[in-house]
Amino acid sequence: MKGEEDASDGLSTWRARLSLLRLCQPEIMEVLKKWLGHPEELYNLVKFKMGGYKAVMPKMEQDSLSHSLRLCYKYLNQTSRSFAAVIQALDGELRHAVCIFYLVLRALDTVEDDMTINLETKVPMLHNFHSYLYQPDWRFMESNEKDKQVLEDFPTISLEFRNLAKVYRDVIADICHKMGLGMAEFLEKKVESEKEWDKYCHYVAGLVGIGLSQLFSASKLEDPIVGQDTELANSMGLFLQKTNIIRDYYEDQLVGREFWPREVWSKYAKKVSDLAKPENIDKAVHCMNELITNALHHVPDVLTYLSRLKNQSVFNFCAIPQVMAIATLAACYNNQQVFRGVVKIRKGQAVTLMMDATNIQAVKAIMYQYVEEIYQKIPSTDPSSSRTQQIVASVRSMSLPGGELVSRTHYSPIYLSCVMLLVALSWQYLSTVSQAAEEYVHTGEN
Repeated sequence: MKGEEDASDGLSTWRARLSLLRLCQPEIMEVLKKWLGHPEELYNLVKFKMGGYKAVMPKMEQDSLSHSLRLCYKYLNQTSRSFAAVIQALDGELRHAVCIFYLVLRALDTVEDDMTINLETKVPMLHNFHSYLYQPDWRFMESNEKDKQVLEDFPTISLEFRNLAKVYRDVIADICHKMGLGMAEFLEKKVESEKEWDKYCHYVAGLVGIGLSQLFSASKLEDPIVGQDTELANSMGLFLQKTNIIRDYYEDQLVGREFWPREVWSKYAKKVSDLAKPENIDKAVHCMNELITNALHHVPDVLTYLSRLKNQSVFNFCAIPQVMAIATLAACYNNQQVFRGVVKIRKGQAVTLMMDATNIQAVKAIMYQYVEEIYQKIPSTDPSSSRTQQIVASVRSMSLPGGELVSRTHYSPIYLSCVMLLVALSWQYLSTVSQAAEEYVHTGEN
C-alpha cells in the first residue's frame, strides 16, 4: 500500500510539473523570441551587469562623507529610481549640490502630491517652502505620501543645503521658490490650453532643467552659456515631463489626475476619461498622437543643448533621460495600449540606451532611429499626420548634418549565431522535457 501511495504521489507531482511546463512553455518562448528579435539588448544587459555600468554610472565612495550627507544619499536612493545612479556619477562637488537639489524638490513635490493636506495648509507651505531651507528645525510629520521621510527628516537635508557653496544655495532656493508658487497656482486649476500645458510643465520640470543648468555652470564644469540659455534648459525639462504625462494617462485616470490639455482632448471626447472607453479608441489614439507631436517639437532644443556640454558626467546625466524619453514616445505613438495600461520600454532597451548615449553623435543617431520609427507608424488618416511628418523631418536634418548615420549595432555575426543556437537548444530542451514527462505520466497511469 505504501509503495502504491508513493507511486501515486509521484505521478501527481509529475502531472503538476507537466501542467506547469505546458503553461510556462509559451511564456518562456515569448521571452526567447523577444531576445532573438533584439540580440544587442541581451548582449548589453549581460555586459552592463558584468561591469559595463561603471562607464556611465561608477559607484560613489561614501566613506569620507559626513553622517548627514550619507543620510541624504540614502534618501536619494530611496526616493529616486531614475536619477539616483546618474546623480552619484557626477563629478566633484556638483554631485552633492544636485543630490540636495533633488531632495529639496522631492520634499516640495511630496507636499503638492499629498491629497490629505488641506489647501489652507498646503498653499502657504508651497509659497514658503524655500524659506524652510534656512530654518534648521523645520520638518513636517503629517504627510501620508510614500516619500514622507524627506519631510520628516528635512533638518538633515536643510543642513547639507546650508553646507553648500553660496552659488549653489542661491540657485536651489530660487528654483524652489518659483516652483512652489507655480505648484500652488495649479492646485485647483486644470490645464486648459497647450500654452497652459507648457506653463504647468515649466513649473514642475522646466525649472528643474534651468536650475540644473545653472548648477552645471556654477560648478565651472560647463560654460556660462549653459546656465544662461534658459529657453533650451526649459525645453529639456518640458520634453521629459510631457513624455511622462502622455505615457501615464492610464495611471493618472485611476487616481483622478488629469494633465492632458483640454484644448487638445476636447477635439476627440467630451471628457478626458472618455478616451479610455473602447468605442473611443481611434479618437483617443489620434489625441495622443497630437500630444506626442507637440512633445517632439522640443527635440531640436534638446540636441542643441546637449551639443554644448563638455563634461562627460554632465553629458551622461543629461542625455540618458532624453534618449529614454524619445524611446518611450516611439513606443507610445499610435499605440492603443496606452489607454489600457502603462507602456514601458524593455529593460535591455534601456540599458542599451544608457551605454550608447555617451556623446552627441550617438544621441543624434538614437534620436534619428526613434523619430524614424514614429514616421513609419504615422497613419494617413491621423489629423496630426502632416505636423508629425514636419517635426520628424526637422529632427532628421539635425541628426544627419553630414548625411551618414553612425551604426548603433555592436554585436558580431558570431554572437548572433550563438543567440540563435541558444534559442534553438532551449526550444529543443523544452520540447524533449515535455515529451518525456508526458510519456512518464502515461506509463504510470497504465
